[in-house]
Amino acid sequence: MKAIILAAGRGSRMKSLTDERPKCLVELRGKPLLAWQLKALHEAGITEIAIVTGYKRELLIDRGLVEFYNPRWAETNMVSSLTCAAEWLEEEPCVVSYSDIFYNSSAVTALINCHALLAVTYDVNWRLLWEKRFIDPLLDAETFRLKVDGTLAEIGNKPKTVEEVEGQYMGLLRFTPKSWDEVVRIRAHLSNVECDKMHMTGTLQKIITAKRVPVVAVPYEGDWGEIDSAKDLAAYSVSD
Repeated sequence: MKAIILAAGRGSRMKSLTDERPKCLVELRGKPLLAWQLKALHEAGITEIAIVTGYKRELLIDRGLVEFYNPRWAETNMVSSLTCAAEWLEEEPCVVSYSDIFYNSSAVTALINCHALLAVTYDVNWRLLWEKRFIDPLLDAETFRLKVDGTLAEIGNKPKTVEEVEGQYMGLLRFTPKSWDEVVRIRAHLSNVECDKMHMTGTLQKIITAKRVPVVAVPYEGDWGEIDSAKDLAAYSVSD
C-alpha cells in the first residue's frame, strides 16, 4: 500500500510560523509535523510515500518522497491537490494524510486492515482535544454522525448540539481505486469553481449522499492532534 501526504497549502492561520516554511515543517515536540507522519507511516509498513507540494515546494524535495506538484495550490482546496496524485489513486489503495496532523502507527494500521472501499479514521474522545483548543467545543467542530453499521451518515456540517458529533474526523483516510472513481464522478458534475472550492469533508458528504460507496468510520483512541494555529501548537506541545 502507498501513502500520500497533502502539503500544498500555506497554512495562513499559522501566521508568521509559515512565512518561511510550509505548515508540515512547523515543529511539534522537537520535530517537524512531517516527521511525525513519516514515522507513523513507516512503522505501519508503508514504504512508498508521496507528497503533494505547492507552497515552498523547494523545502520538501530531496526527502526520499515522490513529489506531485499542484501549481494552482493558492487557488484550490485539498481535493484538487489530491487529484495531482491521481495516477497512484487509480492503481491501488492509498492512505491519504493531511500534513498538519500527527498520529501514531496504529491509526495507519487500522486503515490498512480495513477492507472497505473508503475508510476514515475518527477520534472517539474528540471532546478532550477540542476543549484544549476551544472554550466552546462546538466552535470549530463539524457533524460526524454514524449509522448502526459503522458507516458515516453525515460529516462536515455545522452542528447545533454535541450529540451531532459522535467523533472527530482526523484528516487520515484510505481510498481504493473504486472509491477514487466515485470522487472523479462527483467532480465531473461540478463546475471548475466548485471543484476548486470543494474540501475533503464536503466531498465525503457528497459520496455519502450518492449512496454508491459507503464510507466506513474506523475508531482511533491514540495520540493525535491537528495544528491549525500557534495556540494549537502550544496545546499539543506537551504530551499527556
